[in-house]
Amino acid sequence: MKSKLPSVAPSTPRTTAILLPVFALAAGIALAGCSSKADPQAAAADKPQNVTLTSAQREHIQLLTLARSSFHRGIETSGVVDFDHDRATQVLAPFSGPVTEVLVNQGEKVKQGQPLARVDSPDFAAAASAYRKALAAAQAADQVAARDRDLFAHQAVSQREHAQAQSDAIGADADRDAALQALLALHVDQPTIAAIREGRPVARGQGVIRAPIAGTVVEKSIAPGQLLAAGSTPCFTLADTSTMWVMAQLFGDEPAVVRNGDVATVDTAAGGAKIHGKVTNVGAVVDPDTRSVGARVLVDNPDGTLRRQMYVRVQIQSSEAQQGLLVPVSAVLRDDENLPFVYVVAADGSYAQHAVTLGARVDDRFVIPEGLHAGDKVVVDGAIFLRFIQTQ
Repeated sequence: MKSKLPSVAPSTPRTTAILLPVFALAAGIALAGCSSKADPQAAAADKPQNVTLTSAQREHIQLLTLARSSFHRGIETSGVVDFDHDRATQVLAPFSGPVTEVLVNQGEKVKQGQPLARVDSPDFAAAASAYRKALAAAQAADQVAARDRDLFAHQAVSQREHAQAQSDAIGADADRDAALQALLALHVDQPTIAAIREGRPVARGQGVIRAPIAGTVVEKSIAPGQLLAAGSTPCFTLADTSTMWVMAQLFGDEPAVVRNGDVATVDTAAGGAKIHGKVTNVGAVVDPDTRSVGARVLVDNPDGTLRRQMYVRVQIQSSEAQQGLLVPVSAVLRDDENLPFVYVVAADGSYAQHAVTLGARVDDRFVIPEGLHAGDKVVVDGAIFLRFIQTQ
């Protein structure tokens, strides 16, 4: 025999009217629970609870008891390659006039004193003429001075005449030496100076621009027919590229820990071997655009791998020892807000989250300036396992 189910009468307007105040009251109670004052029990529920493990589970956890230790900080940054300014120079026109011939090409290696270009220069002609006149005047004055010394010894001339002859000779010799220095300032070579001294003819107005140092012609700025202005027209840039500078950028507190002589490694990201160098200068001025301080790294470049304006990665190993608390990278996790934390053994043997501040990275460890203390036992292996249990 089938049992009869009680029938349910359809709701009537009166029934609905009775239920509405009940739902409104429930809604009001719910809204009261969302007031500006947080429920302490709800807040406690939001806080991550410590993780408790069985003895078998603890066998898979590795701990590290923290202690302050000494370390040498490594800094990784970017840098720009530049010429070694102690071995590079810009060659300005030593005299005025039009260029008649350029004797070298860009990229060519030159020796010190090698001719780079020829110039039809009136400055050269004037300097050569002045030297000839100074030579002749000095020679005549020296002869008069020598004759007067002999005559004065035999009392044939007065003291006044003898002194005047000696003074004239000294002045003429000084003028000759000054004229010679004027030729040397124009980079005139010794064979040409010898030809002028001996009275032999030299090329008319033919000034020669010579290499002041040995190196590579990294820039050529003139062409035949160009008019040069003495002391202001750039003609060439020469550089010894066997050594180069890498200008690395230091930020924050990094300039305070980098010293001259610190070892550096340069990576060109071109697949080649890393290039070793050392820091030779740490800047004293902050770049207003990048807010960084420049550190100059001197590196050898025998095969020409490094080129000016190339961007590279630089690693500097500070020689200054520092003290601090360090934890392995494997111990550091991130919470839902991407903030770093570690698991620390609590007094009751459970494992609690401790928010930490990450400092510099030293190899496979982080310096922890805030959040931990010496003596804390930190989970360095198995932290992910704890995180999994805590989030279940």
